[in-house]
Amino acid sequence: MKNKTLTRNGVLLASSALVAAFGAPSLALAQAVAQTAAPAAAVALSTELPADPESPDQVSQTPATQLGDIVVLGRNIPQENRQSAEVAAFLTSEDLQRTGDSTAAAALTRVTGLSIVDGRFVYVRGLGERYSSALLNGSPLPSPEPLQRVVPLDLFPSSILAGVTVQKSYSPNYPGEFGGGVIDLRTVDAPADPFLTFKVGVGGNTETTARDNLVYYGSDTDWTGFDDETRKVPGQIAQAFRLGKQINLANFSASEVQAMGRSLVNAPLRLMQRQQTPVDGSLELAGGFRTPTEIGDLGVIAVAGYDNSWRTRQAIQEEGQFQGDDLVPVSTFDVESNQNDVRLNFLGGLSLTTDDHEVKWTNLYVRTTTKRARTSAGPDFDAGGSVIRNDYTEWFVRQLFTSQLAGEHYFGADGEWKLDWRAAYATTSRDAPYESRFQYGVDAQDRFIHNVQGNQISFSELDDEVWSGGVDLAYKLPMAAGREATISVGASTLDNTRSAERHDLQFEAVNGLTDSQRHSRIDYLFSDFNINPWTLQLREIAGSNGANAYDADMKVNAVYAMVDAEFVPTVRTTFGVRFEDGQQSVTPRDLFGGTTSYDATEIEEQYWLPSFTATWNFTEDQQLRFGASKTIGRPQFRELAPQAYTDPESDRVFIGNPYLTDTEILNLDARWEWYFGRQQFVTAGVFYKKLDKPVEAVIVDVGNQRQQTFLNAPEATVMGVEVEVKKYFEFADQPSFISNKRWLVQANYTWSDSDVSVGEGDTVITLGGGGRPEQAAFFIQDGSRLQGQSEHVANLQLGWEDDTARSQATFILNYVSERITARGAGVGTAREPDYLQEPGAFLDFVYRKDFTVKGRDLGFALELRNLLGTDFEEYQEKGNRIRINQYDLGQSASVSLTARF
Repeated sequence: MKNKTLTRNGVLLASSALVAAFGAPSLALAQAVAQTAAPAAAVALSTELPADPESPDQVSQTPATQLGDIVVLGRNIPQENRQSAEVAAFLTSEDLQRTGDSTAAAALTRVTGLSIVDGRFVYVRGLGERYSSALLNGSPLPSPEPLQRVVPLDLFPSSILAGVTVQKSYSPNYPGEFGGGVIDLRTVDAPADPFLTFKVGVGGNTETTARDNLVYYGSDTDWTGFDDETRKVPGQIAQAFRLGKQINLANFSASEVQAMGRSLVNAPLRLMQRQQTPVDGSLELAGGFRTPTEIGDLGVIAVAGYDNSWRTRQAIQEEGQFQGDDLVPVSTFDVESNQNDVRLNFLGGLSLTTDDHEVKWTNLYVRTTTKRARTSAGPDFDAGGSVIRNDYTEWFVRQLFTSQLAGEHYFGADGEWKLDWRAAYATTSRDAPYESRFQYGVDAQDRFIHNVQGNQISFSELDDEVWSGGVDLAYKLPMAAGREATISVGASTLDNTRSAERHDLQFEAVNGLTDSQRHSRIDYLFSDFNINPWTLQLREIAGSNGANAYDADMKVNAVYAMVDAEFVPTVRTTFGVRFEDGQQSVTPRDLFGGTTSYDATEIEEQYWLPSFTATWNFTEDQQLRFGASKTIGRPQFRELAPQAYTDPESDRVFIGNPYLTDTEILNLDARWEWYFGRQQFVTAGVFYKKLDKPVEAVIVDVGNQRQQTFLNAPEATVMGVEVEVKKYFEFADQPSFISNKRWLVQANYTWSDSDVSVGEGDTVITLGGGGRPEQAAFFIQDGSRLQGQSEHVANLQLGWEDDTARSQATFILNYVSERITARGAGVGTAREPDYLQEPGAFLDFVYRKDFTVKGRDLGFALELRNLLGTDFEEYQEKGNRIRINQYDLGQSASVSLTARF
């Protein structure tokens, strides 16, 4: 909208005034200014310019003696870096196009100090996803993930994004829940010129495509991401769920239980087969326009996409135990899984713009469906070393819808008042119907036979919604020598509610199974013929005592005040404070209306969160930044819920800890930036963070089962160094293949180190301890790293841009060193080593070329991923390496064609 700062055009007009006043001798000065001027980060004037420097009449009437020396600083500093007073990184639409990443999560791995976990969650400076917040156009988002309150960024296709801001130093206009940084996704806006594009793509993976892999039928419409209600909860069972009546013979008659059992879909959802996996495919349609109306410019933007992909994993999963001083594997499972991911997305936006006002209405709908068949087999220590096999058929649906109405308004004669406001509603859900497990043992001939006690069919739902709003008012106060101060105040509110429940069903063998039944095919065993009061009988297991349901709520009301001013020439200072009043609660709920042994967990805290940042633009294109702030981190809903949950990604059981508390964080940042050319720069920075009571994950033994739970470590520090460089090269005297191209070298590297401090008198509170303080040293080793923190994160991009050939090619290398995923089981000296993951190095290649066919502009893209063949590896190591989870990722390739109308 309105911009009252003196830009390049203003400088050129001022130089024209010199020519008009002094004649030809001043022409050289005007030309010199014109050659070097660019959007200015700082402009110092010895006297004031006319009220409207864009008016030629006013300029010619102004005495020449009023215009003194013009000092233009920061001519190469990009617009985003000039506007931001904080340490920040920016992904532009150009960056997103160059790397070709399909989702926001993948794109953010190219940013200095960022790494991706599970393909969904972004870690900033080694701090886990709980220490970062994700916003969409400035509004918070809910999460469909059972274990996280942070929204997974793989939900957002890069095609809907105009750019991403990653702010690493805190400012009080952002939520106080800030550790590694805040990630603000900005959606595409209505274009200045109308456009319409259609894109189609195909791809594959060496571990998956055209191979015979596990599948199950499901329904005829699974390929759309929607089933044909095959997985709908049967009527009688759904009614029992609604009434809160546990399915057993105490609440229902034998005939009713029999009818419920027979109403469950059998063969299509239970029988696994092998089928050749097809290629991946995607479609995308985008268009938009802007047109003048009587009340302003009306803008329309729409983006719709469909993506269908397959991925197979051949994994090894082991559990280890101490034998003497060494760990040895006591259980080893061969795991095979094949999943089909279908993503549908639609973005629609309307905007109305005038010279001083803009109102936008943005709507986003994303649906991702995962259909997975998997099997796990091997000797199980808990079964006395006998071979156990578990087969799983699963269907997970994640949906997100958000609608935001936002406005930007300028008031006053020179637009010195600015009002921003936003109101948003967002809802996500996760639906997992017919999540099935069937277990097998072996007979004397090593043939698999049914272990009917291990069968389970689960129905789970999670609904999470956020109502939010905010208003920001800023006033630009003129200061001496053409400088100005911006005084901002604002308020925001957030109400996040979540409801989650899970129902587990099991068929009980009333009189045991016959030999023929134990050897029968899965759909034959669970056919209607065998579901009766004397063979297989349905019952609902667990779920009592609040084990499978909870409600959660978080309310945060905040106000802030901030000053952004250049009190001293070339030194920009930003300081302010935010006050947050937060209330968070998690209430376990008995599915059957009874009381639970767990009380509601409530955290009510108020915080004053100050921040200070100074930016010194000490030479033409260099600046120093320094920032200090205090922020917080809150436990996530699932981490507070004292219930067991099995994560299908890792097959690990998680259980919450209702005794967790907030984390308080001190942040210090310093960075040097040198913008030596357009889109070219070198930056180097250091950071330090001190965390009081950070939340850490630990492994505990509960009977024969290992579970991952959470606790507040006493204290931790993180410190590191970040370096980034971007440089273009041109070679005019070389052959045309080289001279026609603009060659790119871009690299960044982050070294970080973390230290968890555990003293002799430090204690922690765990769920197993029942709220009683226990020695922290039993669970956490003094001096160990924070969970999720990698010592080294590096990115390298090498490529070219050829305007003559209308092509672009880039090699992209990403490296992340090992990180802790969970603390080892046990206490004191008997504690096992931590679980480690080695992400390793990934090399990608992206090539794009535009061409014209019969007057139609077309775009071709080739993307090659994981050329080094890096695999996934999570392990423990003490004498031997225990492969917690290891599998090949394979190499991927895709091609796409875009038509522009």
